[in-house]
Amino acid sequence: MTPETALKTRENMLRDGYCVIDDILTDEFLEELRGESERLIADHTEHEEFRYQGQHVNVRGEDNPIIQKLLEWEPSRQALEQLGFGDFQTSGGIIILTKEAKGPPLYWHQDWMQWNDPISCSPWPQIIFLNYYLTDTAVENGCLKVIPGTHLKRIPLHDQLVPAHEQGARFIEETHPIMFSDYPDEVNVPVSARSLVLGDARILHSAGRNYTDERRTLILAWHRRHTTDVPDYWEGHIPEVVANRDPDQKYEGSRIPGKYLKP
Repeated sequence: MTPETALKTRENMLRDGYCVIDDILTDEFLEELRGESERLIADHTEHEEFRYQGQHVNVRGEDNPIIQKLLEWEPSRQALEQLGFGDFQTSGGIIILTKEAKGPPLYWHQDWMQWNDPISCSPWPQIIFLNYYLTDTAVENGCLKVIPGTHLKRIPLHDQLVPAHEQGARFIEETHPIMFSDYPDEVNVPVSARSLVLGDARILHSAGRNYTDERRTLILAWHRRHTTDVPDYWEGHIPEVVANRDPDQKYEGSRIPGKYLKP
């Protein structure tokens, strides 16, 4: 990645809440990940509550050398460094998520769990997801959908959603008029299997239905900064609530956007 490309990609991430980096996985490692994910899925029973996420298999890198290889994959680490995200560290594990053949869509949600913390207003990401898709994605097989900018800006949809995952969304019906709705500003994010998708945990995202007869598999890895200091690359305005944040205060966790997410 050239410095110019890295700067543009980081600007996209900061503005839109996501970005795509091409050619991160080699063909050989991609095949290795496909084989290992299929092996792990074969020994797993899909739970009904995960029907919108398909197979939901948690794997720790310390328990699986191939997954550890992914967590330490040098092209991914180099890309993060080039973007200025070198202070993000892996959680130590991944989740294998699938969109099964003819599988249902995934509901709108965001994954930030610190909405009571003023750091929610940071114009830079604090927690990001790394999505490795093991097949090419398109609208037909349920590619990622995002609403750009919703990591920093409140929209009506924020206040209409059932709280994410175990707090309610996993148990809704597919006929829910809001959770699976088309939103005017949504963007489909089709990618090739060798690419890496980065996303801010705060961004509203979902995935479409898989209309094909083949499984669409994703390996999800969470990374976070273990500091709330201003990143070295940041030269823009720092919101007052972030600048004055008390680093010693304990903020109660919450998945529901509160006062810090403004329209």
